Formats: sequence, C-alpha cells, structure tokens
Amino acid sequence: MLRYLIKRLITMMVTLAIISVLVFVVIKLPPGDYMTTYIEELRAQGEQVDQARIEFLRKRYGLDQPGWRQYLTWAVGLLHGDLGWSFEYDQPVNKLIGETLLLTIILKFATIFFIYAVAFPVGVYSATHQYSWSDHGLTFLGFLGIAIPNFLFALMILYAANVWFGTSIGGLMDPSYIDKPWSWGKAMSVLEHLWAPVLVIGITGTAGMIRRLRANLLDELQKQYVTTARAKGMSERRLLLRYPMRVALNPFIADVGSLLPQLVSGAVIVSVVMSLPTSGPLLLSALQSQDTYLAGSFLMFLATLTVVGMFLSDVALAILDPRIRLE
Repeated sequence: MLRYLIKRLITMMVTLAIISVLVFVVIKLPPGDYMTTYIEELRAQGEQVDQARIEFLRKRYGLDQPGWRQYLTWAVGLLHGDLGWSFEYDQPVNKLIGETLLLTIILKFATIFFIYAVAFPVGVYSATHQYSWSDHGLTFLGFLGIAIPNFLFALMILYAANVWFGTSIGGLMDPSYIDKPWSWGKAMSVLEHLWAPVLVIGITGTAGMIRRLRANLLDELQKQYVTTARAKGMSERRLLLRYPMRVALNPFIADVGSLLPQLVSGAVIVSVVMSLPTSGPLLLSALQSQDTYLAGSFLMFLATLTVVGMFLSDVALAILDPRIRLE
C-alpha cells in the first residue's frame, strides 16, 4: 500500500505540472491579453487611451515578457503559495480569493453531504420496493430534478421565498457581514443562508445519483449469489448491506474525483442568479477579461480537486471492494 501511495503521489505531481502548462496555454490562446481587453473597453466608453500609461502597466504586470517567462514566474509562485497578481482587481490573487474559496468549499461540501445523505436512502428504498407506488413517485420526482435546469429552480426558490415568506435569500450571508472578519454571528448567518443554494445546486446531482444507485442495486439483487444467500436463510437487511450494496457503491466512490469540480464549475449560473460570493462568477469574469493569474489559479484549484478526488476514490475502492487489487 505504501509503495502504491508514493507512486500515486508522484503521478499526481506530474499531472498537476502538465495541467498547469495546459491551463496557461489555453488562457493565452485568445489574441491579445488583459491590456488589449482593457483598451477596447476604454475606447467603447469613448475615453482616450494614454499609450504611455498602457506600456507602463504592461511592463508592471509583466505582459511585455515572453509567454514562457510569464509561465515560469507564475509556476514558481504557485510552489511558494504566491498565486500572482490580479490585473482586473489590482491586488494579489491570494488576498482576492481567500474568503471566496472558503465560502466555495463550504458550499460544495455541504452540497455533497446533501446529495449523498438524500440519494443513498432514497435509492436503496426505491430499489428494494421496485414498481411500488412509492417507487413510481420517487422516480417521477427524480425525472423532475434532472429535467429542471438549476438556474430555473433557483429563480423559483427566490420567487417563492419573496412572495410567500417576504424574505430575500440571495447571497450566502447577511449584507451587514460582507467584508467583515469572521465571527460567530457571521458563521451563523452563512449557515442560515446555506440551505437554498445547497438545495438548488444539489437537486440535479441527487436525482441522477438516485437513478444510478437504483439501477445498480437492482442489477446486483438479481444475481445468483443473492439468491443463494437467501436460500441459506440470510436476512434481507444483512444480505443487502454485506454484498449488493457494497458492489453497487463502486461507481459512486469512483465519481468522487469528478463530482467536486463539477459542483464548482456547474454552479456558475446559479451563483450569478442567487448572487453567491463563490468562485464561479469570479472565474467567469477572469476568463472574459483574460486576467491570467486569477483565472489560472482558479483552474488549478479545480484541477487539484479532480486529481486529489481521483486519488481518494482509488484508495476507497481498494478498501471497499476486495476484488480490486492495487497492482
């Protein structure tokens, strides 16, 4: 196991290094750079462009240097915890995204907990009560959850909260706590506002996971070893938990690596609609303005989540399923 973990850690570092190159190249692929976008915005507003100031800013931000040198500056900074300088916001990326990443992590892990906490009991119940009225009802709700877009569901939640309860649920905290240091009151405000975005973002993932768990479990329950165990007198609960459930969980453990970045990248529109101070809108703005270091730092964050998630899922699969061997 130790040898396997060391090999995987080395592979993870090499993978992240390759991803960092690809991320930087992709951000640089569109013609021009941040200063080009900035100049076009000024001209569109009818303002005069001071070429001397533009050259000064280009030199200050290092945009006059070749691409490989800009990449090396950013990559070396990443290794030292320095994420670079945000051109658009004119401040260090570390300072800019500190609380944003924290709120994003809180929201995403709360969403993952909601998805698993709801999907597993509902999926198991639906599979063990196949074709019952409750199974048909849960299947119908699952189809609705998959069919309704997240942003539309967000608008419905916002409207219902405003009309029925006379309250606004946009954002992740009370406006009085914005840009204030963390305190007990701010933490409670975040928890108070957390339920709406968790419900909106998690509803599609929950519905999809219920359908997959039901299908996988039904497939396992029809296999010969289940019939043999029943014939030997094993109780249904023990049989379900000891064999079919463990095998049916494999796809969901394997999905951990892709679930984390999907929740971050897939909730951009929801974050805009619900005014959530998370990484989605900031990443979208950075990509539009070609704010290289800000966009690159967010994309590296997503890549790290993917690589770490795949590592954890591989180890968990080896522990969960005795048929899987690390070799």
